[in-house]
Amino acid sequence: MVQKHPDRVSWYFLKEKKILAVTTVSGLLYNLGLVLTPWFEGQLSQYIADIFTGTRHPSSLVLLSLLYVLTVLFVQAMRYVKRLYVRRFANNTGLSMKEIMYERLLGKSRKELLGQGAGNLMTKVISDVDACAEGMRKFTTEVFDTGVAMAAYSAMLFYYDWRLTFLVLLFPPAAYFLADRLKKPVTTASRKSRESAGRLAAGTMDRLKNAMTYRVFGEEKAQNRRYDILLSDYAEKRIRSGLWENTMEPLYQVIAMTGSLLILWLGGRNVLGEGWEAWNIAAFAAYLSCFTRLAVKASHAAHLFNALQKAEVSWQRIHPCLMPQKKHTLPISPAAFLSVKNVSFTYPGASRPTIQNLTFTASPGEIIGITGETASGKSTLGRIFLMESPHEGSITWGGKEMGKEISPRGIIGYLGHEAELFSTTVEDNICLGKEGNLEEALRAADLDEDIAAFPKGIKTSIGEGGVRLSGGQKSRIGLSRLIYHRRPLLILDAPFASVDYATEERIFENLQFLCHDSIILLISHRLHPFPACSQVLWVGKGGKVTTSTHEKLLKENREYRKLWEIQRGGRAAPGSKGSEGSEGSKGKGKGDARFTGEGS
Repeated sequence: MVQKHPDRVSWYFLKEKKILAVTTVSGLLYNLGLVLTPWFEGQLSQYIADIFTGTRHPSSLVLLSLLYVLTVLFVQAMRYVKRLYVRRFANNTGLSMKEIMYERLLGKSRKELLGQGAGNLMTKVISDVDACAEGMRKFTTEVFDTGVAMAAYSAMLFYYDWRLTFLVLLFPPAAYFLADRLKKPVTTASRKSRESAGRLAAGTMDRLKNAMTYRVFGEEKAQNRRYDILLSDYAEKRIRSGLWENTMEPLYQVIAMTGSLLILWLGGRNVLGEGWEAWNIAAFAAYLSCFTRLAVKASHAAHLFNALQKAEVSWQRIHPCLMPQKKHTLPISPAAFLSVKNVSFTYPGASRPTIQNLTFTASPGEIIGITGETASGKSTLGRIFLMESPHEGSITWGGKEMGKEISPRGIIGYLGHEAELFSTTVEDNICLGKEGNLEEALRAADLDEDIAAFPKGIKTSIGEGGVRLSGGQKSRIGLSRLIYHRRPLLILDAPFASVDYATEERIFENLQFLCHDSIILLISHRLHPFPACSQVLWVGKGGKVTTSTHEKLLKENREYRKLWEIQRGGRAAPGSKGSEGSEGSKGKGKGDARFTGEGS
């Protein structure tokens, strides 16, 4: 079994070995058949001369021509098969590279992705991968169309006159030498073109994303000027890259064809009986035709070198994204204990930590409530578990250090302040292509009746970022996704901020029932469900975390008790609107942007 090494070019060739086997057979038949063309051309010339001298009947020319046509048809049929399968090879290779890159990018932290830049990543995933796949296609094609064909043509030339062949074959290597000397300017121009494409892609995304802001603040003209500069730079670098690659082929061909002058002189002497070999018209015509084809192939090979040099630039850019990821040992059982000891977190450049002294343990079935003063660092506390930034202290899952011995992938499910929604259907946003119990996930998030009222139910498109949904519907779709893709450790950041207390109670009860084998970290400013939590973490001033219970915090923590009393005193009765701009009990409250089938 072939090991998976997507960071090696050879792996892609081995992966498509069946397609390449068909390509090899058809390529050999096609290119070996091409050698017959000069022979037929030489024989046709001789037959015509013989007919004029009366030594041959015209019917023989007809039979030879018919055989020539049949040979050409067979050769072109093999060419069609070869080109079809080599294109399939390139398409499959491009798709494999993009799939692997997508998988690798999913495993990177947000910080790493932002560091590379969206435009640069888009250029790598699309343009550079296509350039690599195209370079591999050209290489595979030219192995036969140039390598095999040139070997066959050379053998035929040596057969006719080995001395003359040694002389005329001195010129094609000169074209290769020139192509190699041009490697540096070709690769430099290609690299600058790719970098400029990345900057242009980033500028395009910025203009689309922030168009309204630029318009409101009168920055459109300034941004248009910046974008025009990016366009001009890309056009200039693209033209230079194309010039180096495409304009050199005629020069390569002139150099390779110089040997035809020797053929006219020394080959003519062979026909006259004064040279190294005794030739007739057929031999001279076949030799000249064969060399002409070899010279063209030689110029194509030099051009191929430049194309491969461009592909090499793209390969170097995407190679780090194809490297195998570091494998972590997965926990023996997903129902493991979570242990957090003396964890602190400080943002880069900050003078004091955002989170301090975070210590607690939890087992499956527990719900840990996390709250604190406004801007105290509650959300930061939740994101620590995603391992996107370094922290002090220890977080272990089943006794293994998270982020070092095991990866958080497959363990943690996370729902932030705003659910990240895609411009597709409700079903696609929740399922993400995975089979499961969608109805259960909708009911658990108290979303089933809302979806039933949508124009096309779960097949309804929600628009870019969920623009056609209310705030409560967005958060509940995110919650449905989290429940659908259940993980051993669930982190919910303000999941009830846009629903009323009655809906909150139903969702909380559903979480307790469905996620009884998971640990839930519930980050919320609303304390209504906290009495049912097994532990409560209070994030105080300076990010200091107190681990306790709801009852103890009411007695010992004045800020917590004050917040609890305010919410209890201002709390509406179940079934009415909550105190935080929430929806009605089923999302039908006043001011709720209900789904209408149109963008809001």
